[in-house]
Amino acid sequence: MDSRYSPQDIEAKWYATWEKAGSFEPRGQGKPFTIVIPPPNVTGALHMGHALNNTLQDVLIRFKRLQGYRTLWQPGTDHAGIATQSVVERTLQKDGKSKHDLGREKFIEHVWAWKNEYGGRIVEQLKRLGCSCDWSRLRFTMDDGLSKAVREVFVRLHEDGLIYRGARLVNWCPKLQTALADEEVENKESKGHFWSIRYPLEGNPGEGIVVATTRPETLFGDVAVAVHAEDERYKHLIGKRVLIPIINRAIPIIADEHADPTKGTGAVKITPAHDFNDFEVGQRHQLKPIVAMNLDATLNHEAGPYAGMERFAARKKLVAELEEKGLLVSVEDRLINIPYCYRSGDVVEPSLLSQWYVKMRPLAEPALACVDRGDTRFVPERYVKTYRQWLEPFRDWCISRQLWWGHQIPVWYVISETGGKVLDSTPHIAARSEKDARKQAVAKFGPDCTLKQEEDVLDTWFSSALWPFSTLGWPDETPDLKAFYPTDVLVTARDIIYFWVARMIFSGLKFMGPAPFHTVYIHGTILDEKGQRMSKSKGNGIDPIEMIGQFGADAVRFALLTLTTEGQDIKLSPVKFEGGRNFANKLWNAVRFVHPHLSSAAPSLEGLELSLADRWILKRCDETVREVAEALEPPNLRFSDAAQALYRFTWDDFCSRYLEIRKKDITGEDGPAKRAATTVFRAVLRDLIAILHPFMPYITEEIHSHLGETDLLVTGQWPKSRQVEFSAAEQKTMDGLIAIVEAVRQIRGGYSLPPQQALDVRVQMDSKDSVAALLPQQSIILGLEKIGNLEIGSGIVKPSFAASTLIPGGKVYVPLEGLLDPNAERLRLGKELEKAKSFVVTQENKLRNEKFVQGAPADVVEGEREKLRSQINKVAKLEEALRDLG
Repeated sequence: MDSRYSPQDIEAKWYATWEKAGSFEPRGQGKPFTIVIPPPNVTGALHMGHALNNTLQDVLIRFKRLQGYRTLWQPGTDHAGIATQSVVERTLQKDGKSKHDLGREKFIEHVWAWKNEYGGRIVEQLKRLGCSCDWSRLRFTMDDGLSKAVREVFVRLHEDGLIYRGARLVNWCPKLQTALADEEVENKESKGHFWSIRYPLEGNPGEGIVVATTRPETLFGDVAVAVHAEDERYKHLIGKRVLIPIINRAIPIIADEHADPTKGTGAVKITPAHDFNDFEVGQRHQLKPIVAMNLDATLNHEAGPYAGMERFAARKKLVAELEEKGLLVSVEDRLINIPYCYRSGDVVEPSLLSQWYVKMRPLAEPALACVDRGDTRFVPERYVKTYRQWLEPFRDWCISRQLWWGHQIPVWYVISETGGKVLDSTPHIAARSEKDARKQAVAKFGPDCTLKQEEDVLDTWFSSALWPFSTLGWPDETPDLKAFYPTDVLVTARDIIYFWVARMIFSGLKFMGPAPFHTVYIHGTILDEKGQRMSKSKGNGIDPIEMIGQFGADAVRFALLTLTTEGQDIKLSPVKFEGGRNFANKLWNAVRFVHPHLSSAAPSLEGLELSLADRWILKRCDETVREVAEALEPPNLRFSDAAQALYRFTWDDFCSRYLEIRKKDITGEDGPAKRAATTVFRAVLRDLIAILHPFMPYITEEIHSHLGETDLLVTGQWPKSRQVEFSAAEQKTMDGLIAIVEAVRQIRGGYSLPPQQALDVRVQMDSKDSVAALLPQQSIILGLEKIGNLEIGSGIVKPSFAASTLIPGGKVYVPLEGLLDPNAERLRLGKELEKAKSFVVTQENKLRNEKFVQGAPADVVEGEREKLRSQINKVAKLEEALRDLG
């Protein structure tokens, strides 16, 4: 084995070996276990969120593969309509071209060419991370097979009356020129204004009504002013009319509960074509909407002299004119929620357009019942609330997008019936193909009918919603679909519970029957070390590929896994990966140290005379195998618990304790002791690398190859229990030995005594039985600590100048005579104690400050409380140390 572990030298070697051997393909006749990858955008590059998400999935797949399951981790990428079209349009702009210069067909060809050239980048990055997907099954949401599934679902939903076209308000992005789903709109609190504007009364301009608005430029689309029916200030005005400022169009004053007498002036302008709440008011009062803004966010002819002006330029000029005419009553600075497009960052405009919708209630109700019954469960369970919050309003889903890249909606308009134009009244046919559409049209409208396909494409999430079954061949009844659906666990982030998870559940229930997965694991968000979201604009992101290059994939994976607890967000800094690298090096160095001696090992443990330490480490290995398996088993999914158990066993028990205890025997002359120690070491190591493999696949496969194995660890077996005999009394003895060693190390560290300094140690035990159990095992203590003289007894008295530490059932003393200057040590400890007490007072005052406790983030407050607890503990230890000095 090389003197140092070099990830760069082995990772590519082993990944190529695994792929060549077909290690990631479903094998054998075991029970299927399936995970579908959340398909990353084809435009994407691996970020830390991807690294965490896919590491978690890989751990589960490798774990279940070792357990003998027939595993499938289905990979793929998403066509990402808006994102991909935006990227390709930017490349065209660099050449001074636009998509319109190419035309739709040529532009789509251009996007496919871009996808074929750059779309595989994130797949290669996932391979570097160690992801064991079956890449022979790589799918893309616009593959022929998946496109067939999309058309089939659309047609079936349309036939069931669950898809319709209607004119409703939608979120419109003027920059991208497309509608957006509610979930694609980011509402941000921003500085804004409340303008109070007087609308003169028709026929009596001296009187009027004052309304407040955050968007004065939309007044050109006003159709009414609403007041509350019980508002005494305005009762006498209900039924009368006011004039819209500047254009002097008369509109009625109506009574509606939308007007809140306690807010603003109690009167609100009603603009159904440009506000979602106003649209509902307009529906109730049968008010015809007036569209005052073009789709490019300029004002139209309804705005009179402001026609053609950009919306914000018009706002500025309009406010000035209102003030000049004496119609601007007041301006109030306010924080207001402004809707932004998640992709372009442009301010979203509510716009009245004809779009395609999915009726949600018939689909959402079964999806809610599925979770209520426990057919699908969320881990952590608190995310059921997020799931319900999206589904329960039963808002119909706008599925049409004004893009060119994506699944073109499989609807054909019979334009010969409406003079060659597509109108709201134009008959349409939903069909699986143009040939099928023509057949239906001819049967209904005659052979001379003319068809035109809908130009809009489907929302990207429409195809993603079918992912668990479309990737397996649906609507065809394939062997894969029968074997691997429903899948088992979905691993994803909380911000797409509504975008994706809910839609997959109702789609699976509708078209397959069973829910698509029994467990949804929601992991936290990766934040920077200050607790802020990582983003390009902030420049605070950490590139996982860069970290893999610096620390190795295993180190990156293990660090992320140790931090993954109960869906909590993760504060991450590059230093965390050093811990993963150190862990890998610890294991590597331990194996390298023993490796030359493994030829002395027996073929098996049968017939060997095992020491207390041998049987202890075998028992601890069994316990760790069970602990890791239990933590990983769905729906437990306690990844951090499993990683921490592996860390403790590997670092503390196996490397720092067992190896140190048996080091002399392992490196000594051939004989029964060496034979037993090397055999136990090899047996435990084989189990350890098997259970560590899902977490750190590369180093474990490399170590496996150095143990003389010819098979691959990746397709090996999960260890079985050895049923080691290890009594409670023996466990108590081993615990006592470890406690003595830890006590000596605590004293050594507390008094800054160098590691090479041999110490005299005296152990006073309360029970003679404990003394009798410990005395034969003194070699274990001497193997773990630099000790000159060791005494264990029940009648030992504390020396006059000695440090002491309590252990279960006794006390450990270390005489300090000749090691320390008592006066200098008292002075040092006194200064430390004074400093610690001062810190405690400061922390207590900070935590008594209600403003801090209520205003600071919960994790910050808990961090300060932990600092206080730590310092209180330090004060107690320093006071005890001073007492020991007399």
